[in-house]
Amino acid sequence: MSLKNKLNRLKSHMAHEQPKTQFEVPIVTSKLSVPFLEEWENNQVKPYYFDDQFCLIREVRYPISHQHGRYRFSDFQKAVTAWKKSGLNHPLSTADHEAGELFFFDTETTGLGGGVGNTIFLLGYASVTDTEVILKQHILPHPGAEVALYQSFLESINYRTLVTYNGKSFDWPQVKTRHTLVREHVPKLPPFGHFDLYHAARRMWKHKLERLKLSIVEKDILGVTRKDDIPGYLAPMIYFDYIERKDPEGMIGILKHNEIDILSLITLYTHLSQQLLHKDDEISRNESFEVGRWLEQLGEKSASSSVYMNLADGTDTASIKSKMAIAKQLKKEQSWNNALDLFLEVANSEEVLMQVDAFTEAAKIFEHKLRNFDEAFSCCMKVEELLHTHKHEFGKSKESIHEDLEKRIRRLLGKLQKFPG
Repeated sequence: MSLKNKLNRLKSHMAHEQPKTQFEVPIVTSKLSVPFLEEWENNQVKPYYFDDQFCLIREVRYPISHQHGRYRFSDFQKAVTAWKKSGLNHPLSTADHEAGELFFFDTETTGLGGGVGNTIFLLGYASVTDTEVILKQHILPHPGAEVALYQSFLESINYRTLVTYNGKSFDWPQVKTRHTLVREHVPKLPPFGHFDLYHAARRMWKHKLERLKLSIVEKDILGVTRKDDIPGYLAPMIYFDYIERKDPEGMIGILKHNEIDILSLITLYTHLSQQLLHKDDEISRNESFEVGRWLEQLGEKSASSSVYMNLADGTDTASIKSKMAIAKQLKKEQSWNNALDLFLEVANSEEVLMQVDAFTEAAKIFEHKLRNFDEAFSCCMKVEELLHTHKHEFGKSKESIHEDLEKRIRRLLGKLQKFPG
């Protein structure tokens, strides 16, 4: 039966069968009993023996000049160097790292849930040297071989920082959980720093992409095209099929899928670095704004202001958002008139949500700093009109905005009666 037909057979059972988490499979104790060893070796996989158990290890290497999506792996090295020169304080900065100290890591498991019922059957990672990318994958041949799996994994890693995609929430906690079951027999888990690129991708592209799965980011952002890829959701069932029949044909497809995931982490980190360090000539204006907003939240005032100023000369959404950000910064600096001018520019845009925010900010300055109660009251009336005309755009926030507006209007009416003209 061809692999394609086997996958179709597996798909047809997915709605009716739940993956089993307990297996009655005897532990292989003979170093010579590696089923289908020749097929494994033909796919760069070799057995690793430890304590009367074995696991399987695949190693592949790519030259540093190899291109994966938009970038060559050598561009990652350039990104590390650029961080050292940038002086930016950023959670993705590798200013105090060497390129080879990063550990691009991904797993494949028997399910998406946590806890001891979920088994990791593949630990994959890559590192970048001066001349090549080295990718290794540690494969669990059956559930009784976790000691060999984690021994082989932990004896060979020597890195400072994990790079994952949603690994803080899933991959690494799952490794910790499984490690507790064998910790008396294998080395301790080393301490790691952690760059989780999912959170960076979400910050940068949540308004652009409907979903932020790595495969979607690959296709729409990184220019990575997968050919004949096995969908990740089929990985558990293919592994269960391998446990039953020992034939590695389906597992080879899972290894290739995991390999692309890991290589894409290198490309994704490179691309995020290019955008954050203003080295991406094709960056969109909305992406540039998100860079500025991220830098502002990190306290990088000079760098964020520079981004906003470059975007503010225009009428598109990124320009309006940048003007709003600059105005709020001027307000913090008590540059009231300059802030007011920008708030009024935003208030006269076509961005309804920002119009309400801008008119509200303008009303505060008119009332409390310039003592111009008529203009403050006029701004409040504009907010009330916007809330009424575009009420469906505000959702649940409309109630709190309207409540604050009514308080401001009552206060201003009192001041206008007390200080007419």
